[in-house]
Amino acid sequence: MNTTTKTQLPLGGKPQKGLYEVTKKGYYGEFGGAYIPEMLYPNVEELRQNYLEIMADSSFKKEFDQLLKDYVGRPSPLYFAERLSQKYNTKIYLKREDLNHTGAHKVNNTIGQILMAKRLGKTRIIAETGAGQHGVATATVCALMGIQCVVYMGEIDIARQAPNVARMKMLGAEVRPALSGSRTLKDATNEAIRDWINNPVDTHYIIGSAIGPHPYPDLVTRFQSIISEEIKWQLQEKEGRKNPDFVVACVGGGSNAAGSYYHFLHEKEVGIIAVEAAGKGIDSGESAATSALGKVGIIHGCKTLLMQTDDGQITEPYSISAGLDYPGVGPMHAQLYQSGRAEFISITDEEAMQAGMLLSKLEGIIPAIESSHAFAIFESHKFNPDDVVVVTLSGRGDKDLQTYIDYFKL
Repeated sequence: MNTTTKTQLPLGGKPQKGLYEVTKKGYYGEFGGAYIPEMLYPNVEELRQNYLEIMADSSFKKEFDQLLKDYVGRPSPLYFAERLSQKYNTKIYLKREDLNHTGAHKVNNTIGQILMAKRLGKTRIIAETGAGQHGVATATVCALMGIQCVVYMGEIDIARQAPNVARMKMLGAEVRPALSGSRTLKDATNEAIRDWINNPVDTHYIIGSAIGPHPYPDLVTRFQSIISEEIKWQLQEKEGRKNPDFVVACVGGGSNAAGSYYHFLHEKEVGIIAVEAAGKGIDSGESAATSALGKVGIIHGCKTLLMQTDDGQITEPYSISAGLDYPGVGPMHAQLYQSGRAEFISITDEEAMQAGMLLSKLEGIIPAIESSHAFAIFESHKFNPDDVVVVTLSGRGDKDLQTYIDYFKL
């Protein structure tokens, strides 16, 4: 098998048919769509009319593939975690997105979107970020392409993700704090949308997750689907089979999960497990477990599952991980939950932090706290000894060292 990056279905060919394919109007079942103010319509419509054609263009695919290979460092390894597998008596593979340039999966999407923005003639980029990884990935590609970059980030997240804020500034981005609401990811997204309304002609909004008005959930998922594309041929090399028994990923908005699941959505023998942040407990009032607590609603331009009060006001989410601290979930994931295609598991702060520490000590890999949520399921979810379980390690823990230090009093 040639181990250079191959982008076939995600960018060029027809999308997969069936229940989990986005419709022309941008829906996954009842979820999705584009619920946007009139002033945003030209921006979103320009993107919708052009994104598939741009992705299918051979020069775009060539440039995207080359940057993923030579700049990002793909393919990311599929690593058999021997000691972790021994502990839980099953075969656990880690998809090492933490080894990408910038330290997470986010750069797969920002590379694709910056190339698209250039082809649409945009000269200014805005983004939102929670954990800071998407902000860093956006600032990185803007520096690479010499394009102005503004990143919105909640004031609380700026404080708890200081290393990533410094990285963004070193890369030439302006970091603007969101001071309203809970001062976290939701509020940063609100500020970015306001900016886009005020700068519709020259600005492209690089949304970092599989959320937002159509075509963003599909666009981001396609760029991230390189993850599951690589898993298939890497697993063939290691196990003589293309499909795992289970694929596991943490879910906030859900871009790393969407990319990890994409090529397995219609493979019925593959179990899909989505891991959400329960915070201090599902019923504690401080949680971000959308599947357990959410109802159908509209947030940031799409219809999805959303934590909200009885009168439709958004409930403030909470998680120790800034990247999962979001009151909704991407529309594809909402459909996976409602249809029963994916199993959703909620993990508390305590469970996630212990899982992150365990991975560090057993495998010598310090994970992002977001990713730690995915590893925590092995304590309660039992797998068979011959099951092949692929867990997406979506980011590395450098950005979270202070949180680990404070939590464990290291």
